[in-house]
Amino acid sequence: RQAFDVILLDISLPDTNGIEVLKRLKRKLPRTPVLMFSMYREDQYAVRALKAGAAGYLSKTVNAAQMIGAIQQVAAGRKYVSPAMAEALAEYVSFENEPLPHEKLSDREYQTLCMLASGKRLTDIANTLSLSVKTVSVYRSRLLEKMRLSNNAELTFYVMSNRLVDMSPASGA
Repeated sequence: RQAFDVILLDISLPDTNGIEVLKRLKRKLPRTPVLMFSMYREDQYAVRALKAGAAGYLSKTVNAAQMIGAIQQVAAGRKYVSPAMAEALAEYVSFENEPLPHEKLSDREYQTLCMLASGKRLTDIANTLSLSVKTVSVYRSRLLEKMRLSNNAELTFYVMSNRLVDMSPASGA
């Protein structure tokens, strides 16, 4: 069995979600720091990753020096967020803002939201998340209710307006 100083984990994994893998890793290796690495903007996943137990969140746009610094920081037992994310978090907590509707969703509801907005069918989402279609349908109903939306068109408009998924042709969404 090999010990690791730091685990570098991508959020986008084939057939699963990095946040779910993170939760499993933290149950099995609670003392090993996990640094999330992603192509997604920090404001989309950083808070979810930190809440799930990540020691930090790093965008794939960082340079080598920033990556090395982040790895060293979490290996030393500290948390890492980029200066831009630290500023955004400080601004967020300095105001008593009501969370945005999508910030109130569970991780599964959020995954379902993003997949629906990307045009995936309930059966495709169920297969990807290893859930029943009925369960995905329940997630869809709950997230529509929590977000006070009526249908998939409103849901997609919300996701696009808030830039929660990359809808460019190159992204495959």
